[in-house]
Amino acid sequence: MKKRMTAAEGSTVERPAERQFTITRVLSAPRALVFKAWTEAERLMSWWGPKNFTVPYCKVDLRPGGVFHYCMRSPEGKDYWGRGVYREVTEPERLVYNDSFSDEKGGAVAPEKYGMSPDWPAETLLTVTFEDRGIRTRMTINLGVSEELAKKQKADQGWNQSLDRLEEYLAKERVK
Repeated sequence: MKKRMTAAEGSTVERPAERQFTITRVLSAPRALVFKAWTEAERLMSWWGPKNFTVPYCKVDLRPGGVFHYCMRSPEGKDYWGRGVYREVTEPERLVYNDSFSDEKGGAVAPEKYGMSPDWPAETLLTVTFEDRGIRTRMTINLGVSEELAKKQKADQGWNQSLDRLEEYLAKERVK
């Protein structure tokens, strides 16, 4: 619960904390492979983005302060550029980065350019944790926005489609 002080009363009032948008999946792949799928450009290009999207460009500078810059292309041919600036890289346990929409040069742009509402923040803090479960990995993603806003903007659908693609990619990698 978040607490706030009311000036008139001088008392503490309890108010429910906003529920953050979080996805947890248990993947049938070892943690090292899942971490690589999130941090190596050629692997990201195989699964990143919603269903039927492609990734024609992806560059990863995996270090605190380094940039993850990518382009997702819709089936209709529209490009959606994004970038993340890594704040924390703890291999193979955790990734934390500031996520924003960008242009092709990596400069930040307003989310409205890509059809998001003005409610969507210019930058979100994305945290991904990878828990070792032997031949499986428990992955948890916190998008840094409320669950309500993620659903309103259909970000929940996009992320779940991306993670479905990640699972398909990992299944193919295990067969190799």
